[in-house]
Amino acid sequence: MPITFTTARRVPTTAHVVAHGVTTEGFEDGSGLPDGVEAGALGRLGFEARAEQVQVLPSGERLVALVGLGSADEVSTDTVRRSAAALARATRKHRSLACDLAIVSGLDAAAATQAVVEGIGLAAYLGKGYVGRPPGAELVPVDWGPLSEIRWLGPVLFRQSPIVYLAVLVGVASWFVLNRTRVGLALRAAGESASTTDVAGHSVVALRLSGVAIGGGLAGASGAYLTLSVTPQWAEGLTAGRGWIAVALVIFGAWRPGRVAVGALLFGGTLALKTRLQTFGVEFSPILLSMLPYLLTIGVLVVISIRARNRPSPAPAALGTAYRREER
Repeated sequence: MPITFTTARRVPTTAHVVAHGVTTEGFEDGSGLPDGVEAGALGRLGFEARAEQVQVLPSGERLVALVGLGSADEVSTDTVRRSAAALARATRKHRSLACDLAIVSGLDAAAATQAVVEGIGLAAYLGKGYVGRPPGAELVPVDWGPLSEIRWLGPVLFRQSPIVYLAVLVGVASWFVLNRTRVGLALRAAGESASTTDVAGHSVVALRLSGVAIGGGLAGASGAYLTLSVTPQWAEGLTAGRGWIAVALVIFGAWRPGRVAVGALLFGGTLALKTRLQTFGVEFSPILLSMLPYLLTIGVLVVISIRARNRPSPAPAALGTAYRREER
């Protein structure tokens, strides 16, 4: 059954486990402990609020989990991430969890919340039962008959997973929709000038939500390609940072489908170098080859950042800006 969790201040009534972050200072003076929990009783159980230390206690129909964060002066996002991971391991049999680690940490709310999400590791938690097991289905390469036997071109163009051909179609469709249809132009306008889009009679919220939903669906298809075609199995950390490469691709392509497609071929080529060079017997450090895509990503971002100092950014003008009609 899927696990659900929240980092909100108000605890949902459906939460099976309520977790409280506790610093050593809050533990010693009792200010960081929930009502009804005494420091002396916890001390007898060996709880000292050290980082990554978790103590689970019954509380009516729920469980209360106390999560140590260490000294308040030394709490960092890494501390929160590791403590959240320890909490996830201690409460893995329960399907709903509420915690205040992001609030108690005293860190920036966004950074602390991200650390909690990363630490709890929903993907790793939910997929643990599938590690090492063969998938129930597999995306096998499409059979194009004699075309697949063409020297050099056959394996490259006609022996690919259906997702590869779908990616090409989606790329062409994205370019056409964004540049040649009213819906696409409205979507672009929602990212450039939301108020103008609203005045033109389009729903800014609907356009933005639909764009995010479609992007999320395509990201999910990419995940399916990894687990059902590239490496037909589940393993923790399977994406290996490819999501950050995708972010860099968008910036590299200046939010234009055509340039993003070119960048995808460039970055994809660097990812494939490791296995391809080994296949052809080329002697090269596999560690350096593994680093190459990420070094290229960092390099691209640095170069674009330097160039952006003297020219306007190609990013949508309203990127990351919430739109409220009453404030236009």
